[in-house]
Amino acid sequence: MNGSGKMLVSVLVPAFNRAAYIRETVESVLFQDYPQVELIVVDDGSTDGTYEILEDYAQRGELKLLTHPGHANRGQSAALNRALDNASGELIAILDSDDIFLPGKLSAQVDFLQKHPEVGLVYGMGEAVDENGHWLYNIHSPDHIEPNDPNAVLLDCYFSLPVNSLVRRSVYDQIGGFEEEFRAAQDHDMLIRVAEATTLAFIPVKVFQYRRHNDSISTKGQRKRWLNGFEILRRAQSRYSYNKSTVRKRRALLNFRMAQVCWRENQRVTAIGHLLKAGVLDPARALKVLSGQEKVN
Repeated sequence: MNGSGKMLVSVLVPAFNRAAYIRETVESVLFQDYPQVELIVVDDGSTDGTYEILEDYAQRGELKLLTHPGHANRGQSAALNRALDNASGELIAILDSDDIFLPGKLSAQVDFLQKHPEVGLVYGMGEAVDENGHWLYNIHSPDHIEPNDPNAVLLDCYFSLPVNSLVRRSVYDQIGGFEEEFRAAQDHDMLIRVAEATTLAFIPVKVFQYRRHNDSISTKGQRKRWLNGFEILRRAQSRYSYNKSTVRKRRALLNFRMAQVCWRENQRVTAIGHLLKAGVLDPARALKVLSGQEKVN
């Protein structure tokens, strides 16, 4: 905390080939009204001009630009760990290189954490937008209630660690960095570990825009994401005493998602196998999906 009583916020951005969006992402941080912010961007081996755009900001002193040795591409987890190692802030915010902080995001979340020292992570509301910034749907509503139960986070991953959350640095110091073995779903793995270690809180303030487009990591890496999900579940079970029903339902969801992936890849026999496992593990939810009571994407 500096002499003004304001806590320093380190905003960490892992960037890889985001020339079309990176300026808007960076400027959404630079235009925040909170005065104590350091912006650290790790370019993860971009080849599309992203690095050169970031260099301009760095030369003006508006951000700290880092790379891996030899400008290697090592994945988002390694980029975030490099940023964490160089962060000075008492509070950590993570922003994907195609998403946006809405005005007032940091000031609202810092204010909450200063008033609630028992809380280690705070998140808010947001909205999904398309590649041109057009609104698609809202994320959370003002009447959302945070259950503060790691079982809920393990089962549904109902809010985002990147873009949405503000986390105390002490939480990361306690639980460690991002798992570099995971090139997908590392955000869910980290969020589960955070939920196991600290108190979570929600504020009914719209704080971010999540950009949905065909080139996003979450769109391109579905198979890897859900396969990693099985290992994330295994590790979570070894760390924390989760309800047996939570583990069973999470395993059912992972099998269902793998069935979707395999079906899209024309691996029909494998897809049916995963689907049957999902039905056996969570028959109540399977019936809701089959009857149309629950929609799936």
